[in-house]
Amino acid sequence: MASSATEGPGEGAPGHGRRFRAWLLEGLSDMAKQHPGPHAQAPAERGRPWWRVMCLTGLDYFSTLGYQPGIAALAAGLLSPVATVVLVVVTLCGALPVYRRVARESPHGEGSIAMLERLLSFWQGKLFVLALLGFAATDFMITITLSAADATAHLVENPHLHDALTGRQVPITLVLIALLGGVFLKGFSEAIGLAVFLVGIYLSLNVVVVVTGFYHVLRSPHVVGDWADALTAEHGNVLAMVGVALVTFPKLALGLSGFETGVAVMPHIEGDPDDTEEKPTGRIRGARKLLTTAALIMSVFLITTSFITTLLIPKEAFEKGGQANGRALAYLAHEYLGNTFGSVYDLSTIAILWFAGASAMAGMLNLLPRYLPRYGMAPHWAKAVRPMVIVLTLIAFLVTWIFDAGVDAQGGAYATGVLVLISSAAIAVTIAARAARQHRWTIGFAAIAAVFLYTTALNIAERPDGVKIGACFIAAIMLVSFLSRLKRAFELRVTDVVFDEAAERFVRDYTHRPLRLIANEPKRRDLAEYQAKKHQIRADNDIPAEDDLVFVEVTVRDPSEFEAVLTVHGEVLHDRYRVLSLESSSVPNALAALLLTVRDRTGQQPHIYFEWTEGNPFAQFLRFFLFGQGEVAPVTREVLREAEPDRTRRPRVHVG
Repeated sequence: MASSATEGPGEGAPGHGRRFRAWLLEGLSDMAKQHPGPHAQAPAERGRPWWRVMCLTGLDYFSTLGYQPGIAALAAGLLSPVATVVLVVVTLCGALPVYRRVARESPHGEGSIAMLERLLSFWQGKLFVLALLGFAATDFMITITLSAADATAHLVENPHLHDALTGRQVPITLVLIALLGGVFLKGFSEAIGLAVFLVGIYLSLNVVVVVTGFYHVLRSPHVVGDWADALTAEHGNVLAMVGVALVTFPKLALGLSGFETGVAVMPHIEGDPDDTEEKPTGRIRGARKLLTTAALIMSVFLITTSFITTLLIPKEAFEKGGQANGRALAYLAHEYLGNTFGSVYDLSTIAILWFAGASAMAGMLNLLPRYLPRYGMAPHWAKAVRPMVIVLTLIAFLVTWIFDAGVDAQGGAYATGVLVLISSAAIAVTIAARAARQHRWTIGFAAIAAVFLYTTALNIAERPDGVKIGACFIAAIMLVSFLSRLKRAFELRVTDVVFDEAAERFVRDYTHRPLRLIANEPKRRDLAEYQAKKHQIRADNDIPAEDDLVFVEVTVRDPSEFEAVLTVHGEVLHDRYRVLSLESSSVPNALAALLLTVRDRTGQQPHIYFEWTEGNPFAQFLRFFLFGQGEVAPVTREVLREAEPDRTRRPRVHVG
């Protein structure tokens, strides 16, 4: 009994460790349905009506009403309504047409990043996508921290809680972010139904606040006159006002958020009965309705809320520490509708802001897997949701601490992420329109792209914190991505091997004897090249004259690709030399895949013969890592060693 008691804890600890590891690395099956990646299976259901899916987008888009009027008032002052009108014009005439085109070009939710990925190749394309992913990470991460900070502001400024919570903004925000992470650690299921409820309640309450605000403006018409007089005294004339508003407008760019999310949720939209994955006409039409309706609703709210908050709220209340800072509409709700209604409004705002963070977290967890695994740039643990949730939550903690849970302080970083993504989308649709020879659309989209590039540059110049944070995310993503690619460099990166008829015939000839391959780097491919190569390999390896030799040649097309199907072509050159030609992103990985496939098909262990490559070993490894070539022989052997642990079944590698 004593022995059993002593051994019990020792036996239990590894069991608990294994269970924890299994729980930590378990993927959430509903995540693929919530935000399906490009390789996710299509859900069995046909989808939801576009207006219901719009509410899922609205968690991010409409929730900006919680802080947008206050940020606009701080940025533009008395010109807030005029600058907001400029923002609405840019939204309806710029961002909306761009993303309606994006919806048509990428109807499976890939977004504008995928459009640009298709236009670029090799490493420059991969690096460009990684940079855009860095700004997308900035957008989503700041959505989480900014929304949580604004939810905290609504809690702290509530009259019933103000005294108890004042000065505790940072810990409260950290608790909200931790709760958000806890939801994803437990599991995150379909949220459209809850999103419809939250958005419906939130917009209804905002309608009440807006109507009440206009009622009080009409009751006190002098406030409009006072505002107009102050504008004239401050800016002189209408043209000067418009000019200042155009310059100020980039600071209001938070009101443009939500378009990229609107495209990402496209797979949820119900299509027509005859829709196909290649041509989902109904889904595209629904997505365009979603984008247009959301933009129109938000435009109306942006203009009306900026007007009433500018006229009815004292300037000092918008400043840091003021009662309207980060919660202008909530301030009006308490001021004119009482603390009971104001508390209900606060609760609704907190709920939608919190779920805006959930939507952003879900977007992050599904944005990176769309690209990094295909590039070989995702650590193995990143395939599971829970480790990623922990990492993202810790990053959100760090961002909250750096910005001291301030809403205004994070506006620049958020706007930078939003504007970079919209600018990239505008550039992508411009290129797509030009490729389709649509000259008018090309000119129009180019003009829109110029506007957004100007806006992005101005925002970065005035608030460089956003691009600094974006640069940190880009650096982190690139570092982790390249370390992962380096670690996975020796994996067997071929998804399938396909032989043509001639290659199949060559392989069948060796079902009763081992196939001997000469690895040849194709140059002129003339008779002298093959004669010299064959003579040298026989001499270096003492191969008898009666043994047949088959040449194998690999052409590297795009070394930046990670996984691909390997196609093997057989041909007879100069009426005597049999050659197997392959195209791949990496010579060693392609050769290893061919050898293992030949072994499995013939039951014989194939042999392959190499020459040593001259040059510095480190430089040769870099050539392999970046260009798929380098010192091929030892890398081929290493790929085979990792793919086949049984030495007795491993194809033979010879180097002379």
